[in-house]
Amino acid sequence: MKVIRLREGRERSLLRRHPWIFDSAVAKGGADPGETVRVEGNDGRFLAWAAFSPQSKIRARAWSFEEGDRIDPAFFRRRLSEALSARQRLKVPSDGVRLVHGESDGLPGFVVDRYGDVLVAQFLSAGAEKWKKVLADTLLDVSGTQRLYERSDASARGLEGLPEVSGWLRGDGPTELAIAESGWKFGLDVATGHKTGFYLDQRENRARFAEWVRRLGAQRVLNCYCYTGGFTVAALAGGAGEVTSIDSSGPALERARANVALNGFDPGRAEFLDADVNASLRRFVEAGRQFDAIVLDPPKLAPTVAHAERAARAYKDINRLGLKLLAPGGVLFTFSCSGGISADLFHKIVASAGTDAVVDGYIADHLGAAPDHPMTLAFPEGEYLKGLVVIRK
Repeated sequence: MKVIRLREGRERSLLRRHPWIFDSAVAKGGADPGETVRVEGNDGRFLAWAAFSPQSKIRARAWSFEEGDRIDPAFFRRRLSEALSARQRLKVPSDGVRLVHGESDGLPGFVVDRYGDVLVAQFLSAGAEKWKKVLADTLLDVSGTQRLYERSDASARGLEGLPEVSGWLRGDGPTELAIAESGWKFGLDVATGHKTGFYLDQRENRARFAEWVRRLGAQRVLNCYCYTGGFTVAALAGGAGEVTSIDSSGPALERARANVALNGFDPGRAEFLDADVNASLRRFVEAGRQFDAIVLDPPKLAPTVAHAERAARAYKDINRLGLKLLAPGGVLFTFSCSGGISADLFHKIVASAGTDAVVDGYIADHLGAAPDHPMTLAFPEGEYLKGLVVIRK
């Protein structure tokens, strides 16, 4: 077993069971990509078993903090069984569920979503890649499924020195599927959709939005960065008279139109704009338009803290415009999925946007990712999705 030893004083995060070991913390030692190493403090005491990644700034990711553990197929079977058991206790109201959420489930760099009888996995770290065959076979066994599609085509693979890969890993068949959620239906394509095919992390927030639209009797709704129309369907289900949805992806808008039809809503109540969101918001402001409910759900603008300052300006601008367009008494659902933007910073950004827009509002709720995308006590970085519900005064 190869050993890496940390610099003096750099063991504190591991003692708190945080799974990341950065390159700057390593005093000596190394291994092949994905190889299991024994991590020791500067004094030689055991700290963790971890997967080594020689090209990543995160030089190793901890599998276990128990010295008696062995990182072998039996270990991964236990981890996967625990993750699936946790999801069963959550009673998720959908057949689209995140089964494994990386570090939060003790499997760094490994993500699995279930869409009906199809699993979609991302192997995003050197360790997950090293154990891919074992993880794939064990996952199918413990889940009772037969088809597994790989979507290891995220940019995070490049940071680990890994090429992007996608395609059927086990089994085959059509990649276009449909799932049920909150009494609605959504079509998706696991081969071409964002992430693993759909934004499962917004499930509960879509249901909340439908409730707010219904509660306020909101008739004019604006859904920005609408992707395949999740919040559009939610607004229509809540009774909205007209929903304007904007995205710069033509294929995503076609899927959104199909999802409106799939749920039996009048297509005349849904307008779709293939356009830039910022430019569209400015045009709406100039035209004096207002909306009773608005969703701002932009893509990731700050993957790390280093990108936070530039991203903060972009978040502030769209929120400023959104608040100008929100009618008094209307509701804004605004989000950041950027890991580099903390919940506290996001709150400050939206507050500053309100100041510039000369708009005040009540914060009615704080939103996060669905419970099958957990953040653990030891890994606060798991809180990547932040949202606010703002009622304009």
